[in-house]
Amino acid sequence: MQIYRGAWFVCSKMILLWSLIIVHAGLKEFSTDTAIWSFALENQYTIVTNDEDFYILSLGKGFPPKIILLRTGNQSTKYMAAVLLKHKSEIEKFIPSKEYGVLEIF
Repeated sequence: MQIYRGAWFVCSKMILLWSLIIVHAGLKEFSTDTAIWSFALENQYTIVTNDEDFYILSLGKGFPPKIILLRTGNQSTKYMAAVLLKHKSEIEKFIPSKEYGVLEIF
């Protein structure tokens, strides 16, 4: 597991939609949803977010990219890291799966 300025990567190639990670991925802090989607698609990333807009995008565009939709409300980075770690085995099975494009975590 790598640690980058307070955000934890459970698996490689995940875009965590916190501004430091967006900047780290080479995107502008306030990139549009479609820019983030395109970046993830082109670079084979999974998007981790609590923003339902990405779920809606996936309904219209399909997958990839895959979406991990966090249904936890606004929480601290530490809390979110704990949630991701708790679901690590689910996430690791979901990312290579050819069947599903969205994983909801509560």
